[in-house]
Amino acid sequence: MADDMSLSPSRDDFAALLDESLGGRDFMEGQVVHGLVVAIEKDFAIIDVGLKTEGRVSLKEFGIGEGESKDPPKVGDSVEVFLERVENAMGEAVISREKARREEAWTRLEVVYEKNEPVMGAIVGRVKGGFTVDLGGASAFLPGSQVDIRPVRDVGPLMGKEQPFAILKMDRPRGNIVVSRRAILEEARAEQRTELVGQLQEGEVRDGVVKNITDYGAFVDLGGIDGLLHVTDMSWKRVNHPSQVLAVGDTVKVQIVKINPDTQRISLGMKQLQSDPWDGVEAKYPMGAKFTGRITNITDYGAFVELEAGVEGLVHVSEMSWTKKNVHPGKIVSTSQEVDVVVLDVDPSKRRVSLGLKQAMANPWEAFVAAHPVGATVEGEVKNATEFGLFIGLENDIDGMVHLSDLDWATPGEEAIAKYTKGEMVKARVLDVDVEKERISLGIKQLGGDPMQGDTYRKGQTVTVTVTEITSGGIEVKFGEDEAPMSAFIRKSDLSRDRADQRPERFAVGDRMDAQITNIDKAARRVSLSVKALEMVEEKEAIEKFGSSDSGASLGDILGAALREKAQKE
Repeated sequence: MADDMSLSPSRDDFAALLDESLGGRDFMEGQVVHGLVVAIEKDFAIIDVGLKTEGRVSLKEFGIGEGESKDPPKVGDSVEVFLERVENAMGEAVISREKARREEAWTRLEVVYEKNEPVMGAIVGRVKGGFTVDLGGASAFLPGSQVDIRPVRDVGPLMGKEQPFAILKMDRPRGNIVVSRRAILEEARAEQRTELVGQLQEGEVRDGVVKNITDYGAFVDLGGIDGLLHVTDMSWKRVNHPSQVLAVGDTVKVQIVKINPDTQRISLGMKQLQSDPWDGVEAKYPMGAKFTGRITNITDYGAFVELEAGVEGLVHVSEMSWTKKNVHPGKIVSTSQEVDVVVLDVDPSKRRVSLGLKQAMANPWEAFVAAHPVGATVEGEVKNATEFGLFIGLENDIDGMVHLSDLDWATPGEEAIAKYTKGEMVKARVLDVDVEKERISLGIKQLGGDPMQGDTYRKGQTVTVTVTEITSGGIEVKFGEDEAPMSAFIRKSDLSRDRADQRPERFAVGDRMDAQITNIDKAARRVSLSVKALEMVEEKEAIEKFGSSDSGASLGDILGAALREKAQKE
């Protein structure tokens, strides 16, 4: 038994015998190995890879990829295959030509990817979001956005065509490769652009073709490289949209204004080839001169007026109207309207001309003071009542103001202004006109003259008053002319000589009576009245004229005779 056991080979001996039977070659599954085509049976090629048994590969796996023969392999051909398994259930080696090509391709592509080099391939199919590309055995994904620099409507001409691609991403465990055709085109375009930019010089004049028009300008092809012609460089005059000047396909002569070496951006100009209308602008448009122009643009702060092609001036909102304040310029002028303007200021260095619209029209304040000097009487409509006074509408859309203190000689301003209503027509006297500040001061009370001045009223004078208010301390009365009435207060003690008649309530609003002016304070504009003082004066005069009580006449007889004489005179 021991001898038999000694005669059976050990595990190491079996491995050695197996290695010897395999010809000493170190085969490993999952590798690419060399094989020899030993036979062709129907649709399969029988390939010997040096194992005990051959393997078979479908003829469809041959001829895949550009550059390889599409003819089936022949007996005796040497091929490389991928060894998946040494032996299957049927005792055959499991091999694959397609997987061998794929492994070769991945190994080759990894080297290319590391060196950041382009790889040749062909677009072979369409998938969701892009296309599949055959890179000589390995399949890659080409996103739709990476096909070209600009969107491509028809990819048909690109299908199956051998062309370079850039590898963007590789993930061998997942079998994922992402490529880009756009990156190759951009790199080639950048190289071409760099070469072309090096041939250009600032200030050079070239012919170009308009390729595209945008809101801000036009792109002009200078022969393989594009430059931007900004809308502000198309003409010296205002251009609202590039389509007003150019159309796609137009051939234009442009000047290279600037080349940015970092971004390789080229700025072009057309107006630079024309004479600058701003040259000598100060001499052409002297300050104070009047010109006719056209409104080209209206903004919140004013309106632009074209004086000539390429020269525009700004009429600031404050210089648009003598009378319309805080009004949007669009409510005063309209685009394309012809207007007369006056030059207010010229700054050639900043290419600015300040214009005035109102200065080209008569100043209504100057016209007013010429027609209505100080002291003249005017008539107008009450426009508004404020805490300062009344605003009166006058000719040429100007207003004058009647201050509270100039409404009435006797009535306080707050009370006097309540007598007026909006829309009412009133007369007033011109007190002052400030043309520079655009102010007109008016007065209503001045129409009747100041009753406190002159000899209109004097101390001791008898006046007829009308009761306007009854109070516990006396009565309020008014007197004088209706145009300039005076107000006064008669104290309770001055209502009568007889104490029993010194009762305010015995009077009613509207009652009329005579009273004597006992004092005039012009500074305070106050007049003191007394019924009692008048009665005492009348009594004294009656006694002097009709006798006294000492002569045997009673006071009743004396006053009776005086009153009868007074009544007869009236």
